[in-house]
Amino acid sequence: MGGMMRPALTQIPADLLCAGDYERYALERLDCNALAYLQGGAGDELTCAANLRVWQELAIVPRMLRDLRGGHTRCQLLGDELQHPILLAPVAYQRLFHADGETASALAAGTLGGAAVLSSFASCTLEAVAVAAPGPLWFQLYWQGDSERTLALVRRAEQAGYRALVLTVDAPVAGLRNREQRAGFQLPPGIAAVNIDAPPPLPALGADASPVFDGLLAVAPGWAEVQWLAQRTRLPLLLKGILHPDDARRGLQAGAAGLIVSNHGGRVLDSQWPAAKALPGIRAAVGAEVPLLVDGGIRRGTDVLKALALGASAVLIGRPYIHALATAGALGVAHLLRLLREELEMGMALSGCRTLADIQPELLRRVDDWP
Repeated sequence: MGGMMRPALTQIPADLLCAGDYERYALERLDCNALAYLQGGAGDELTCAANLRVWQELAIVPRMLRDLRGGHTRCQLLGDELQHPILLAPVAYQRLFHADGETASALAAGTLGGAAVLSSFASCTLEAVAVAAPGPLWFQLYWQGDSERTLALVRRAEQAGYRALVLTVDAPVAGLRNREQRAGFQLPPGIAAVNIDAPPPLPALGADASPVFDGLLAVAPGWAEVQWLAQRTRLPLLLKGILHPDDARRGLQAGAAGLIVSNHGGRVLDSQWPAAKALPGIRAAVGAEVPLLVDGGIRRGTDVLKALALGASAVLIGRPYIHALATAGALGVAHLLRLLREELEMGMALSGCRTLADIQPELLRRVDDWP
């Protein structure tokens, strides 16, 4: 596994000024095992690189001399008012990176007036995280192999006070993450997915059967399961991992209340279309009122600004807040969120946008359109 974890900081150094600085600190603090899990993606990690590059291909065309008094970053999302549109994405096994794990992340998100999404593969119980969180929590759900096990997990989330369900639909099988494979990644003793039981046994396979198509995919959900779930929970259901307008429309028809445009951070299928590229077409397909979130490669408040101009209602960040968690626990995550919100505010102020509603597609140009 290699390397030693360095203790988290208790104060924020003066040179921690952006998400990139937190990544630098995290790389110095985490062991090889944790870094392989956090930083790695599927295959050659082409999608990971594209997720970062796509935001850099968009340029902001600011407007001047507008009345921006009373401006703010507040937004309404599924009935909750948030102070900013930057949510924490579901990331598994956060105690790999800090002893307080998901409880620290949820505490930071709520303290900064935002929301967090807890992974099914969290290393803290969903009930403990709910107690620690001063703000709204959503629960990310993987289909648990059958309806009974899935619904039992949903009921726990409902009873604990979670405000929405996020069903991940883009990972019916795990991605081939070569960086993890080369590092021999394994969970350290004492860290596990504490909210879920061992999966049910897969169907018996014949000699010519595929372990993927005839094994894992035999218990994967389809559109009928999405509709079944939407009808049996009192929570709004969002589908995470949508990249095609037809899937977006079908998800809404099946009962989804919102969608998350995502390629799973490049961790499942390499060479996927970046979410930022898919976002405008999906917004056009579902209309202006559907909650539509996006993740993948967001590192700056100007990236958030660009995402909203492309049609997002809000964004999710993943690796950046884990870098902050590894560096300084809840304090680091809160500080990172403050930095991103400040960057968003400055971007809005300098481009002539008083509120999030003022951020429109005409704010952007492609970099290759420059003379």
